[in-house]
Amino acid sequence: MELYVHIPFCVKKCNYCDFLSFPGYGCDADERHRSLSCRYVDALCGELERAGRKLKNTPAAGCRSEAEEAFTSCFIGGGTPSVLDKEQTEKLLIIISRLLNTLSASEFTIECNPGTVTKEKLLLYRKYGVNRLSFGLQSTENEILKRLGRIHTYEEFLESFRLARECGFDNINIDIISAVPGQTIDNWKDTLKKVAALKPEHISAYSLILEEGTPFYSEYEKDPTSLNLPNEETEREIYHITQRILKENGYERYEISNYARPGYECRHNIGYWTGEEYIGVGLGAASYISDRNYQLLYKNMPQKEILVSGTDMLRLKNTEDIGKFIGYYSDKKNSDNCKDAGENSGIGIAAVEERLDLNSQMSEFCILGLRMCKGISKSEFAKRFGKDIYDRFGEVIRKHILSGLLEEDDDRIRCTPKGLDLNNSVLCDLLL
Repeated sequence: MELYVHIPFCVKKCNYCDFLSFPGYGCDADERHRSLSCRYVDALCGELERAGRKLKNTPAAGCRSEAEEAFTSCFIGGGTPSVLDKEQTEKLLIIISRLLNTLSASEFTIECNPGTVTKEKLLLYRKYGVNRLSFGLQSTENEILKRLGRIHTYEEFLESFRLARECGFDNINIDIISAVPGQTIDNWKDTLKKVAALKPEHISAYSLILEEGTPFYSEYEKDPTSLNLPNEETEREIYHITQRILKENGYERYEISNYARPGYECRHNIGYWTGEEYIGVGLGAASYISDRNYQLLYKNMPQKEILVSGTDMLRLKNTEDIGKFIGYYSDKKNSDNCKDAGENSGIGIAAVEERLDLNSQMSEFCILGLRMCKGISKSEFAKRFGKDIYDRFGEVIRKHILSGLLEEDDDRIRCTPKGLDLNNSVLCDLLL
């Protein structure tokens, strides 16, 4: 089982961002903003403590592993987790390391933005077991960074990266984004080469998606030409250039948008793509757990009354109302102990958004698994679902092997390079 912790604060909302986050929380945040972030961290710690109590009291048979080993990875994302000050950060990390045993977790990541990290914060992360950083760079071109609404320059990123290495971090991801306003093939090549020259262990190279509700989306609606986006042919060339340059610099592509040096693939994200259970804590955080674990972790029912449907998986989501989230954990009857909480709030204020039956799980297993270059395991499919993958998707698999989009060996089915380019053609058929 994996753990995700959401920090919804940032200095400034980027022009392309539709994540659940609130701007105005830099080092010069006013007292009102600081008060809200302090109360949020207190509430978040309350949710984490509740998770610790629930896991401690959960019978081993109810989870895939013993409680003290329940979380295989932890990812603190946002927003911008690195905007939290030292006091807030330490309070949060103490709870995570004490209750969730992240000091021995195989991977513990925190997202950072250049301009918000200090040596003091980085050393604090190290002290409490964080062993992986994810920096949002996006571009090495300052004009593009400004157009994206980023708060930093390339030079400020370089200083943050240098500090991270100085503090002993030897597993760092850098996010970069293509197909953005004003981008050319030449300046994208320059970004790729400069980032690769820094020798981070991992690079995530995403393509811009215009999300509804963002400044870029609004601008595009008013005048599609104003963003000066690369055309489809240029975007396709950028896509292939990315693979070539990163491969030449020692990075293996292991998922559509992710590249790593051998052994540094993101363990947490691979868990998402392979269908592992995960718990999300914090505002708007999502969870994906079995029906049985939902009964054990999110409902306050005696074990003898637990009703197990058997094979269903549930997708849950915490409230997006920050006042409601903070208020819940400010209420003494909710924070004292689990048994006093409401029926649906064993860990947090989570609502079931989707119930996945066995057929839906099989589709999702294939759809997410085929994002990875190694594809999906036929034996793992049989072990997990009790049937041969060809019994469920034989027609789709044969069709796309013939079309050249899929290939298979003794145990694995994967997209061909052409299939990764046209991934949606395969995935749409898996939904039928």
